Amino acid sequence: MKPLLILALMIGPGVGISMADPGQAAAGSDESQEEVVSAPEPLPASTQLAPGGEGFMEPQQVRDLLQRVYLTDFRINDLFSEVRPDKWNMPETARNSFAQSFTALRSQMEALEGWRSQLNDRPDSMYLAYMMHASIDAILPRLDSVTQIITQRENSSLGAQFSQAQNQLFDLQQALQPYLVYLLRNQDQVLHAAQSNLAGCESRLGVALAGQREPAKIMKNIVPDFKGRRKPKPPVAPPAAAAPK
Repeated sequence: MKPLLILALMIGPGVGISMADPGQAAAGSDESQEEVVSAPEPLPASTQLAPGGEGFMEPQQVRDLLQRVYLTDFRINDLFSEVRPDKWNMPETARNSFAQSFTALRSQMEALEGWRSQLNDRPDSMYLAYMMHASIDAILPRLDSVTQIITQRENSSLGAQFSQAQNQLFDLQQALQPYLVYLLRNQDQVLHAAQSNLAGCESRLGVALAGQREPAKIMKNIVPDFKGRRKPKPPVAPPAAAAPK
């Protein structure tokens, strides 16, 4: 049944598969009754990745947005070079804690640039768009915490610049989110439509093939003779007792 199912999925609209009942042909009937199984209908236009729709962006629009992310990323990394925690008057434990958060933040920014670069090459990738959105989501809370400490320990002017870059990154994430939702929504609709068409096609093929199945045949009950089966050895008679002299 599976080859027929695959064939039905590949046939274009308006084409059917004719399946005649072999029982009627054997009876010599002049008119053979055929049951036509229609091919699955094409996906509705609303479920295809066509231009338009809420959240849709052209590839160049996506790349323009990613360029703005790159400039913000570059600005934040440039501000990193102005931070001097070794000169702050603070306990050593607090200094070490900030250093760990600062190092982790810089690592997250590098990861963000990696996802941004890949999405720039493949702007229609749902996976890369999601990973970039999630990367920004992880950066923002840590960036906010680092910004507050820099404002208190370094100077308010540098903290304000970090805060401005943080707001820009948040705005860019919000601009990317509708496009990510668009990719997720279309992928879900395409998958749902394909599953519905597959189930409908399989059901129609099952009905068409129902009359062609042969009745079950009764098989004789036999005891299989397995080669090499171990046979029980005949009992060995005990040795006869010696006659008395």
